[in-house]
Amino acid sequence: MRAWMLFLLLVCTLNIAHAKEFTAKVIAVLDGDTVLVLREGGGAAAGHPPASPLRGRRHGVIKIRLAEIDAPEVGHAGLGGQPPNSQKAQTFGETSKRSLSDMVLGKQVQIASQTVDKYGRMVAHLSVNGLDVNAEQIRRGMAWEYSNFHSNHALIALQEEAKKAPRGLWAQGNPTPPWAWRKQHPSTFSAPSKAAALPVAAHTTSPDPTCGNKKHCSEMVACAEAKHDFSQCGVKALDGDRDGTPCENLCGDKKQ
Repeated sequence: MRAWMLFLLLVCTLNIAHAKEFTAKVIAVLDGDTVLVLREGGGAAAGHPPASPLRGRRHGVIKIRLAEIDAPEVGHAGLGGQPPNSQKAQTFGETSKRSLSDMVLGKQVQIASQTVDKYGRMVAHLSVNGLDVNAEQIRRGMAWEYSNFHSNHALIALQEEAKKAPRGLWAQGNPTPPWAWRKQHPSTFSAPSKAAALPVAAHTTSPDPTCGNKKHCSEMVACAEAKHDFSQCGVKALDGDRDGTPCENLCGDKKQ
């Protein structure tokens, strides 16, 4: 038993040692637990593998999923407003998004990266002016605690506090958590490709970890995301008229 405890301690220590910390500006908030940040220096300085195509570039756009929380889903229309590229909005999704926007949009934030998920997003903890953003979303009742095996007791305590208040989504009485919502609405979510589900190390070409699986303008939430996927990820389908500007509905002159 003692040897097993020592092993767990070693694993935790290694995980902490490999966490990368850096500062970047939040340029878009996609929902209550996902943001786009712009990092000067990009690439290896931002915690990406050395082979990342962003390495050595002065600027890098990184999609970040806030660690240990899960926020209500934000809806958007697909091609013709139909699945599989549409996403049904969940109650309180936009409110949660606005809460996160109020805290971080347009601001420099401190980022402690943990890993890269199967969708190519960096999973990280964010803080701004000393405020733990991930924890604050839970304290406000804007997201659920979603730590590994629900092991983060501090976040669980904040969630219980928000429930008792009740604050945010907990004022609804018995809100549906996002993971249950996604199971109840499977037809509105595009399944990730097999390649995206593989660990990063399994790719022989070391793809950019900030690139996801979105291929159409209807899947883009912000112009910054469309420009990033078009220029950095090579999603040429985003520029249907081949004028060099992706997703005219988001990035046209009136949308800038």
